[in-house]
Amino acid sequence: METSVCIGKILGKAFDYIIRDKGKGPVEDQNPVPVEPDDNDGDVVMVAVVGFKRWWQRWWCGNSGDDGGGGEVDDGSKCCSSYLFHHLLFYVVATVSGEAPEEPVVSKSSGLLFEKRLIERHILDYGKCPVTGETLTMEDLVPIKTGKVVKPRPVQAASIPGMLGMFQNEWDALVLSAFASEQQLHTTRQELSHCLYQHDSACRVIARLKKELDEARTMLAHLERQAPMPASTIVTSNSSALSNGKRAAEDELGPDGKKIRPGISASIITELTDCNASLSQLRKKRQIPPTLAPLDAVERYTQLNSYPLHKTNKAGILSIDIHQSKDLIATGGVDTNAVVFNRSSGEILSTLSGHSKKVSSVKFVADAELVVTGSADKTVRVWQGSENGNYDCKHVLRDHTAEVQAVTVHATNNYFVTASLDNSWCFYDISSCLCLTQVEDSSASEGYTSAAFHPDGLILGTGTSGAVVKIWDVKSQANVARFDGHVGAVTAISFSENGYFLATAAQDGVKLWDLRKLRNFRTFSPYDENTPTQSVEFDHSGSYLAIGGSDIRVYQVASVKADWNCIKTFPDLSGTGKINSVRFGTDAKYIAVGSMDRNLRLFGLPGEDGALESGS
Repeated sequence: METSVCIGKILGKAFDYIIRDKGKGPVEDQNPVPVEPDDNDGDVVMVAVVGFKRWWQRWWCGNSGDDGGGGEVDDGSKCCSSYLFHHLLFYVVATVSGEAPEEPVVSKSSGLLFEKRLIERHILDYGKCPVTGETLTMEDLVPIKTGKVVKPRPVQAASIPGMLGMFQNEWDALVLSAFASEQQLHTTRQELSHCLYQHDSACRVIARLKKELDEARTMLAHLERQAPMPASTIVTSNSSALSNGKRAAEDELGPDGKKIRPGISASIITELTDCNASLSQLRKKRQIPPTLAPLDAVERYTQLNSYPLHKTNKAGILSIDIHQSKDLIATGGVDTNAVVFNRSSGEILSTLSGHSKKVSSVKFVADAELVVTGSADKTVRVWQGSENGNYDCKHVLRDHTAEVQAVTVHATNNYFVTASLDNSWCFYDISSCLCLTQVEDSSASEGYTSAAFHPDGLILGTGTSGAVVKIWDVKSQANVARFDGHVGAVTAISFSENGYFLATAAQDGVKLWDLRKLRNFRTFSPYDENTPTQSVEFDHSGSYLAIGGSDIRVYQVASVKADWNCIKTFPDLSGTGKINSVRFGTDAKYIAVGSMDRNLRLFGLPGEDGALESGS
C-alpha cells in the first residue's frame, strides 16, 4: 500500500513537473541543470526526464535513510530505485513523441531512453544527443525489451457525452467522406461521358472519311476508264473529252481573251429543227390523257409522305426534278448534295456528293441515265447512273465564272443549257459534255437566275436578277423577245405544254405571258410584298399550274380570257415559310415540294398510283 502511494506521489510529481515546469529543473533540485527551451517537444520531454530522475533519486534516497548529503545507499535500495525508475520512465515520458515507446532504446553514454525511430532520425540530422548535446551515434544505442503496453483509454471515451461526441465526429467524418466520394463519382461520370462522346465523334469522322475515300477511289477508277485518247485520235475527233471535264479545244483563247467554242453546227441545228417539227405536229393532235388526275381529286390532295433526304445542319431543298417514266425524284440541297430518291420504294438510291456549295438546280436526262447539277461553286457536274442505282460523277464543267443558277435539258435529251450569274448561258453536248457555245449578253449586267427550254426546243427562256425575262432563238443564239414588268429577280420560269403560255415568278408574284402576242395577260399576287414567289410549274399536260411561296397553290389552266381558278392551297408544313420548288408527278397524281427544311414532301390522294402512305 505504501509503495502504491509512493508511486502515485511520484507520478503526480512527475506529471506536475512536466506540465507546469516544462523545460525547467525541479524545485527541490538545489543544483538545477540550465536548459534552454527547444522547439522540439521531444527535447523538452527528455529534459523533463533528467529532472525527474534527479528528483526521484533525491526522494528515494531521502526515504531510504539518506540525509541528502551524499551518504551511502545499500544495494537493495539502488536495485529497487533503478527498477521503479525505469518502469515509471517507460510509462510516463520514455519517448520523444510523448507516448509509450514502441521500440525503446537507451544511450550508452547518457543512459537516456528514446524512441528508436525518433532518435535515429535526430542522429542522422544532427549527430548528437538531443538532451546532453554530446556526440551520439547509432552504435551508442542499446535496444530494450519491454512488454506490450495497452494504451490508456482517451479522456473523451471516459463518459457517455464524450463517447456521443466521438460518435458524432466519426459520423460527420463519414458523411463528409461519402459526399466527397459522390462528388468524385459525379466527376468521373462526366469525364466518362465526355470520353464516350469524343469516341463517338471520332468514329463518325472516321466513317465519313472512309466514305469519302471510297467515293474518291470510285471516281478515280471512272476517270481512269475515261482516260484521254492518244494525240493522233484527238486530232481527228474534236469532240473527245478529257476525264476531268475540260476539253482540249477550250484551252485555246481567241483575240479577245475568251475561249474558242466550236459553236452549234449545221447538223445540230438540223437535229433541233427536226425535233421541233415532230413535237409541233404531235402537239396539234394532243389530247388530255385519260389518266390525268381529275379536278375533284386534286382538290382532295393532302400530304402523303415526308422524307428527310438532306442534312440537318444545312437544311433546305432548292431544286426538284422528276423522272416521269421511272418515278424517280432528284433534289438539290443547301448541304452541297443532290439526292436521287425512288418514290415507289421510299428509299434513297444515291447521294451525289462533290459540290463544295449549295446545289441550286438539278435535272434528269432521261434517255441517257444522267443527272445534271448546277451549283453555287460555279461548276456543273454530270452524273452517270449505274445498274445498281448509284450515280457517279462523269464530268465537272467549269465554264462559268459565277454561281450556276439553272440547268435545263433539251427535248432531244442530247443537249442541255446552264445559266449563271456571270451573265451568260452555255449550250452543251451531253455525250461529250463539250460546251458548244457560251452566249453573253453585253447589253445588260444582270446575271441569269432561271432558264427553261420551250417544249419544242427551238426557244430558250431565261430570267435575270434585274427582273427581266428574255427569249432566245437557240439556232442563232439571238435575243428575240424581252418581257419587263416584274419586281425583283425572276426566280423561276416554266413553259406550258401547249406551247403558247409562259409563266414566270419573281418578288411580286407570277405573271403569265402569251407567246403569240408577246404580252402579259394575267398576274397572280398571292403573297405580300415581302414574300417572293420561288417556284412556278406547269404539269406535263398543261392542265394545272402550281405556285410556291409561303404556301403551295394549284390553279386550273384556262384560256387567255377565261379565269384561272385556284383549286387547292397547301400550307407550308415545314414551318419555314419558304417553298423553293414545286413539281408535278406523272399525270399530276402527286405533287413534290421542297422547302427550307431537309424534307421532301409529297401531296396526293392516299393509296393513289401506288403512293406510299407511311411517311417519316
